[in-house]
Amino acid sequence: MDYENLLKRALEKMPKKTTSTGERFDIPKIKGHVEGNKTIISNFKELCDILRRDQKLVLKYLQRELATPAIIDGQRLILGRKLSSQLINQKIEQFTNDFVLCKECKKPDTQLLKEGEFTIMKCMACGAKGSVRGNM
Repeated sequence: MDYENLLKRALEKMPKKTTSTGERFDIPKIKGHVEGNKTIISNFKELCDILRRDQKLVLKYLQRELATPAIIDGQRLILGRKLSSQLINQKIEQFTNDFVLCKECKKPDTQLLKEGEFTIMKCMACGAKGSVRGNM
C-alpha cells in the first residue's frame, strides 16, 4: 500500500468529532438544604474533589467570604446560619476563578504552592505561574 491509501484508511478509523463546546470543566453547584438556622451542603467533599483543593482551604475561604462559622461533618459542610444557594454558588465560582482556574489558559489543572510568604498557582497544562489574591 502506498502512503495515500494508508493515510485514508487511518482517517476512516479515527473517532468522529463530537459537537461539544470543548469545555471539560464546569464549576460545580452545591446541593444542600436549610435545617433550622443552619445551612447544610451535602456534596461538600465531592465539590472539593472536583476543584482538586483541600477541604480545609475551601472551608476557610467560605467562612471568611460568608462571615459565618462552619464545620466539616464527614461528606458535608454545616454553615452556622441560613444562606441562599445562589450566594454560596457565587462564592464557589469566585473561589474557582481565584484559586483553581489558570489565569492564562483558563484550565483547572493547577496546583497551589507556598513560596515563602506567598501562595503561587502553577498551571500543569501551560506552565504559567502567578500569585493568588489574598493569603490562604
